[in-house]
Amino acid sequence: MGFWTNRKVFVTGGTGLLGGWLVRQLLEAEAEVVLLVRQETPKSMIVRDGSIEQCVRVRGNLKDLAACRRALDDHQVDTVFHIAAQSLLGAGRLDPVGTLETNVQGTWNVLEAARNAPVKQIVVASSDKAYGPASRLPYDESLPVAGRHPYDCSKSCADLITIMYAATYNLPACVVRCANLYGGGDLNFNRVIPGAIQSTFKGEPFVIRSDGKAVRDYLYVKDAALAYMRVAERLAANRSLAGEAFNLSTDMRLTVTELVNVVLRLMDRRDLQPVILNNPSSEPREQYMHSTKARQQLGWHPVYLLEEGLSETIDWYRSFFADSGSLI
Repeated sequence: MGFWTNRKVFVTGGTGLLGGWLVRQLLEAEAEVVLLVRQETPKSMIVRDGSIEQCVRVRGNLKDLAACRRALDDHQVDTVFHIAAQSLLGAGRLDPVGTLETNVQGTWNVLEAARNAPVKQIVVASSDKAYGPASRLPYDESLPVAGRHPYDCSKSCADLITIMYAATYNLPACVVRCANLYGGGDLNFNRVIPGAIQSTFKGEPFVIRSDGKAVRDYLYVKDAALAYMRVAERLAANRSLAGEAFNLSTDMRLTVTELVNVVLRLMDRRDLQPVILNNPSSEPREQYMHSTKARQQLGWHPVYLLEEGLSETIDWYRSFFADSGSLI
């Protein structure tokens, strides 16, 4: 962890799920963290636990190129983690322009600001959704990005723009595509894991809107945060990695119903069988990756098995609901 001691690191999206855990890991490694903050969400994990007070905060929006430049230049940032995004698929369909502005323009603003700053490593967050309805499974990095819907397409575009900056301007940037992230700090209870945990604490069956047979892979957010740091470390040691993309996954896949049943078993409430609505979905039936490239080239592997990550996640929500005084 000596790599990070006193290193100036810029993080976008630091109040979100992945960004929050990344900020905590960076602070623990004694990095100097600079956050781009549009607003301090009171329920954000790093606001609630006080971690944000240990960071330098630059007020601004991803769509504001001047704010991005100010953050990098004024603080002589060494490493950039671009995590911020509009990440809700439903919101993307309702507001495609806003999603594209945040996810695509926001990415080129961060990269353009970095192009004229003394930045040495840039890691850009992407998603398995960037592959779109790929022709084969599991997704690997040789597949082209081909998102068709607003959120998916925005991530595909952001990936291509990152690779463009690396290829054309020799910018030291990598793309990281994660499987479905889960962990404490995710307050979007429409998602499967936080929603299932919340319903179970309430003593209510979780409602699966689809038929429950969609297949996905899942990655614990702590593993993802450590992996992002590993990418930056390896990029610092080997600039030839610039322009590369890396999948992060446990290489283990489950149906939604299977995942909910694991949660119920860990919470000792298998009596609360989920209600399956069987509503039609436009999302791909199966969507999962393998992470051979990251394991071979980065020496990365997930630390947490699914049940370990879920157990920690359940404990986090137990404390969160107790502190909040309600199940929201």
